[in-house]
Amino acid sequence: MSPQAWIALATAVAVLMATATGLTQFTAAALLGASLVIFTGVISLPEAASSVAQAQGTLTLLFGMMVVVQALEATGAFPVLAHRLMKASQGEGRRLLLGLVLLTSAICAWLPNAATVLLIGPLLPPLARELDLDPRPLLILLVLTANSAGLLTVIGDPATYLVASQIGLGFLAYGRQVASAGALSLLMVLLTLPWLYRSTWRLRLPALQLEAPRLLHPWAFTLLLLVVLVMLPLFLWGEGLPIPLRPEGTALAGATVSLVVVQRSRMISVERLLSRLDWSTLLYFIGLFVLIGALEKQGVLASGASLLSALISSSGAGAQLLLLGTASASAVVPNIPLVATLTPVLLESSSQAGLLGAGGTVPEALLPSFIALMLGGTLGGNATLIGASANLVAAGIASQEGCPISFRQWLNFGVPTVLLQLAASALWLHQWHPPAG
Repeated sequence: MSPQAWIALATAVAVLMATATGLTQFTAAALLGASLVIFTGVISLPEAASSVAQAQGTLTLLFGMMVVVQALEATGAFPVLAHRLMKASQGEGRRLLLGLVLLTSAICAWLPNAATVLLIGPLLPPLARELDLDPRPLLILLVLTANSAGLLTVIGDPATYLVASQIGLGFLAYGRQVASAGALSLLMVLLTLPWLYRSTWRLRLPALQLEAPRLLHPWAFTLLLLVVLVMLPLFLWGEGLPIPLRPEGTALAGATVSLVVVQRSRMISVERLLSRLDWSTLLYFIGLFVLIGALEKQGVLASGASLLSALISSSGAGAQLLLLGTASASAVVPNIPLVATLTPVLLESSSQAGLLGAGGTVPEALLPSFIALMLGGTLGGNATLIGASANLVAAGIASQEGCPISFRQWLNFGVPTVLLQLAASALWLHQWHPPAG
């Protein structure tokens, strides 16, 4: 590698280590790393801006959903919903945990992971306060479930959709070939509940006679709820409209309408609402995308992808190794740029080996490798605090609530869950897509 490639790689590793050891806050680390690769000439300022622009979909989606969530929070809706969830659990921790997993799975099979966390996450700190619980394990469980449930459908996770769309795996075909692996991953999450979340699982409280909180602005809440209900189908089918509307466009439109409702209701000023957004997470992503752009420009990502692509083969062993390799990389590199880089490399390697069918179609024998890429890229992100965008969104919510999640604390929940999920996925690959011959 060139000297500049080594600088890019060393900077990325330093940012990761500074975040993991708590040497500095993750946003400060990412921005410092981004500044370093710009000032050393590894990537120019226009190229850095271009890298951020390529990720505008993620940033716009997060920004739009943050505005909608903050508008809902100003109506007092989250304490009300948290109180109702607490009453529905009847004081039993296991009911609460199971309900959280089922609710998250149902939503995240159809909506982006980060959007799901932004919708459900703000409910959990007030709920935890009423039950005198630490909200951090609940937020971590929310994310681990959301990332896993994204495997249930082809549109449940952006990284999964990216791979499936490039190999021509449609909605129904994905359901036949991959959805059962997503269900198995969720089963592994359920198996961890009595173990990793035992203090909550064992919770038994008498019926609490707490006064139910009330909505502060009922009519504004009604309008904002209508906005959310309109946004949900647009997330699913907006791109099929005569004028296509992508998810980030839907989120931005919802944010705009929400700001109008906020301004007209006078429940909070627009300026104050915007000041409450989790700008730290958004700035982290900007710094991160600059670092990713530097790694991509200097060929570091392509080199890593080429090493992983060497694992491709029509045998089950190649798929197993690709699963583990992708999961390991996804724990420290955001899964979307990882699979965006790796998928074309795998297709090109397959083409050069003469393994692709007519018209570049992926034959049945090669499917295990691409499915392993989907599973590894999605599940590996569960392991660390920085492994996926939904993780960072939850960390931002926790920080705003005064209970920040440390890198080590995330590992205590994420690593055991991922190890179980990868073991189950490896067995599933062997049984569902057995080695050829």
